[in-house]
Amino acid sequence: PVSFGCLIGWALSWLGPLLLGLMGLLVSGSDFQHHRYDDMVRALFAVQNECPYITRIYSIGHSVEGRHLYVLEFSDNPGIHEALEPEFKYVGNMHGNEVLGRELLIKFSQFLCEEYRARNQRIMRLIHDTRIHILPSMNPDGYEVAARQGPEFNGYLVGRGNAREIDLNRNFPDLNALMYYYEKTNGRNHHLPLPDNWEQQVEPETLAVIKWMQNYNFILSANLHGGAVVANYPFDKSRDPRIRGRTTYAATPDDKLFRQLARTYSYAHSWMHNGWNCGDFFNEGITNGASWYSLSKGMQDFNYLHTNCFEITLELSCDKFPSASALPSEWMGNREALVSYLEQVHHGIKGMVYDENNNPIGNAEISVAGIYHDVTSGVDGDYFRLLLPGTYTVTASAPGYLPSTSTVTVGPAEAILLHFYLKTAPKQNLKVKPHTGKKNLSAHKAPLKLGPR
Repeated sequence: PVSFGCLIGWALSWLGPLLLGLMGLLVSGSDFQHHRYDDMVRALFAVQNECPYITRIYSIGHSVEGRHLYVLEFSDNPGIHEALEPEFKYVGNMHGNEVLGRELLIKFSQFLCEEYRARNQRIMRLIHDTRIHILPSMNPDGYEVAARQGPEFNGYLVGRGNAREIDLNRNFPDLNALMYYYEKTNGRNHHLPLPDNWEQQVEPETLAVIKWMQNYNFILSANLHGGAVVANYPFDKSRDPRIRGRTTYAATPDDKLFRQLARTYSYAHSWMHNGWNCGDFFNEGITNGASWYSLSKGMQDFNYLHTNCFEITLELSCDKFPSASALPSEWMGNREALVSYLEQVHHGIKGMVYDENNNPIGNAEISVAGIYHDVTSGVDGDYFRLLLPGTYTVTASAPGYLPSTSTVTVGPAEAILLHFYLKTAPKQNLKVKPHTGKKNLSAHKAPLKLGPR
């Protein structure tokens, strides 16, 4: 007969791993909680401590009440821009009471670190080939106001704005008005200038984010909101006044590409693509911002009009402040989408712009025939142009050089490498025609409609 001790030993040998597994589940489940400011900072530094060689924490500025706007960076060379390696960002919690994005980005940071250490090839490749910047909370002051109310009692607007109750997604300089004017007058189509004294017209959080955008050559971005479930793409501001109460679709020159970027998130998300969510229907789980409702001075359009960055706005939950118990299922619903969207930064074309002596040329313009939106090379002379599969005619130009044109076919996989070598222009060709017709940028009143965005 089998001894009692043997039975106990067998039972323990079988139960041991099971209990460990259950404990693992409990431990991993325990970090699904709402993080107040100090908890969030601790969580970010814990990730940095666990993965010190592939992460860096830096602050881009302070909120009105003096809280740091911390960014966690993932890269195989943290703190360094490597030529031909694109920069990507995720921004959460711009509206203080829309909290799911903040929690997802904290969890996503933990996930990237853990999967890298587990040698997950997909995540390792992403971190080796991309410089990833994560700002879990753009509005830490508003969050504290909302969190004091808690999930059960949170109002639709309590904690939405910053400490001065300013809606940060109506606080960026209005470049759409200028762009729509330039469209009619054949003016600039990228990197539109900011109005004089713009720094005095924006909140500290907005100022910090604009400076951040100017200091890093971001290529792709998403900002995470709540109050609906849909991937929203530019433009947010309608070109025309409302027609019979309905706003009209405002396409960017990159409309097809933006639709595809939004679809990438929606279809990789567990339920966004179904269309019916929170009592609203959005076909394929995506929408043009202006066709939903027009919004002035938002962050998404500003990215596209002032920088090389393509940004979409992700509305991720019907409930702006879901209970902690809802966080695990929300994470599982968004995890693949957060990774898939990030991978989109590696499509299109990229390359270096050099002079005849192989010196890199920064701020060269890269234009694609048929798409009225140019991008520029970074300080190291590298450029990135997101494009859908197809054949394109691409021209690189810079003041003092003769332009150079190439034809390139883009496939569905990795970005095609296309370098440009610019010859110095003969002296008489150096007269550059200045752009004319700057429009006075009067501040437009934000619409009263306060939907999720």
